[in-house]
Amino acid sequence: MNNIFDKTKQLLCLSMAGTAALPFVSCSEQAAEKPMNILYIMCDDHSYQTLSAYDTTYIQTPNIDRIAADGVRFTNSFVANSISGPSRACMLTGKHSLANGFTDNSSSFDGGQQTYPKLLQQQGYETAVIGKWHLTSEPTGFNYWDILIGQGDYYNPTFICNGEKVVREGYATNVTTDLAIEWLGTIRDKNKPFCLLLHHKAPHRTWMPDTCDFSLFADAEFPLPETFYDNYEGRKAAAGQKMSISKDMDIIYDLKMADKDSAIHSRPDLEEWGRRMYKNMNAAQKAAWDAHYDKVIADFKAAGLKGKELDAWKFRQYMRDYLRVITSVDRNVGRVLDYLEENGLMDNTLIVYTSDQGFYMGEHGWFDKRFMYEESFRTPLLMRLPGGIKGDVTELVQNIDYAPTILELAGVEVPGDIHGESLLPLLKGEEWNPERKALYYHYYEFPDEHAVRPHYGVRTERYKLIHFYGDDYSEWELFDLATDKNELKNIYGTEGTEELTDSLKGVLRELQVLYGEEEYIDK
Repeated sequence: MNNIFDKTKQLLCLSMAGTAALPFVSCSEQAAEKPMNILYIMCDDHSYQTLSAYDTTYIQTPNIDRIAADGVRFTNSFVANSISGPSRACMLTGKHSLANGFTDNSSSFDGGQQTYPKLLQQQGYETAVIGKWHLTSEPTGFNYWDILIGQGDYYNPTFICNGEKVVREGYATNVTTDLAIEWLGTIRDKNKPFCLLLHHKAPHRTWMPDTCDFSLFADAEFPLPETFYDNYEGRKAAAGQKMSISKDMDIIYDLKMADKDSAIHSRPDLEEWGRRMYKNMNAAQKAAWDAHYDKVIADFKAAGLKGKELDAWKFRQYMRDYLRVITSVDRNVGRVLDYLEENGLMDNTLIVYTSDQGFYMGEHGWFDKRFMYEESFRTPLLMRLPGGIKGDVTELVQNIDYAPTILELAGVEVPGDIHGESLLPLLKGEEWNPERKALYYHYYEFPDEHAVRPHYGVRTERYKLIHFYGDDYSEWELFDLATDKNELKNIYGTEGTEELTDSLKGVLRELQVLYGEEEYIDK
């Protein structure tokens, strides 16, 4: 931790007053006399492949790993709809997208509906959301909200603080963390238990690192994933997407090749955005940016790369910036954990770390998310519950489960219309018997920039059945994950799979009825 962060800690780490007792459920005798605080940390597009609690291939994330080391790592954690706004709506409501009304990013979240922060607030919790919101409407159910506008900017972002716009100098991940620590230390009512939703913009596209991290991974050579040149045989929808690193990753907007003499050009709208992001920086930030990227740009021009050499370069450039952004997230998670430790809050706070969905790190040749394939369907999920178990939980869980888990932990009755299942028994090492027989997924947005077809499906421990649909479009895919972990061989319709397919379709229909999606049965 550098001197800047140490100084920030010294200024913000204030002594904490005790919290008043409210009824709640806890697995710890020490915590049983007072309510459990909740710290929910969520990033945008943080892949499980780049969190060392799951995979050490690319990066070490020691601070985020602290949560796993002293808590639970969910090894089969998934989302209900792999795109930012809808995923956040599922998390807040504990309901699938059609039921909560936010099916795609063109929607607007109905703030009048039931959410778990509202239910906590009604039971005496102090609630706050800080950072990325991305649900169009203003937050409701929060005593305090300080959110980025839309996707937010990495440098000198504009926030809306309880309705008032505020431009804050600095790097978004640092600023968001500063605001969270400030709220914990000086703004919240310390006579109440708290629920803080700390939502980072990072590592969302376009992966702009903090100036202090430019030198990281500069010499790292990342081998292309084994499926980078996937030919999508037998998977028509996968072949039709537009999220290829080779073809669709923009040289200026995504890869920062905005040269001063404007000799490099890309898709006009993305080039304009890429050059605008630079203009948003202050003089010191521009100087640091130029010191790093001007050389990268010069080397790129001199190399004259084409074909597979260009593909490999784009992948490495993408990975380097993405991992630099993750490094900043990890450093700032450490700041928050240090604050909790130094102020006696670790023994009475549930800590959650997750992402709004997974992300492709070159698998199938892609970046982005959306598909029900594993890399975007899966999401990291770490939970540290005082007095709870430590280790791995292998059961299939989903982000609709967060709301009932937090409500049950706080002693708040879980409404019957919530689709998710409380994970509290798993955190306590107890038997867990969810009502669902499999996980249900539904992605609605089309055509948008990436042209991913709408699709729904089910996943069991071994099999995955997906239906891509639309006007005059119907494609089914079936994968045996035990023998085909990369989901390259679509076995739908092959001899010998008839009984399996009928069984999975039956489970699919049951879940569509359970979640109020009957209109999509066999659509």
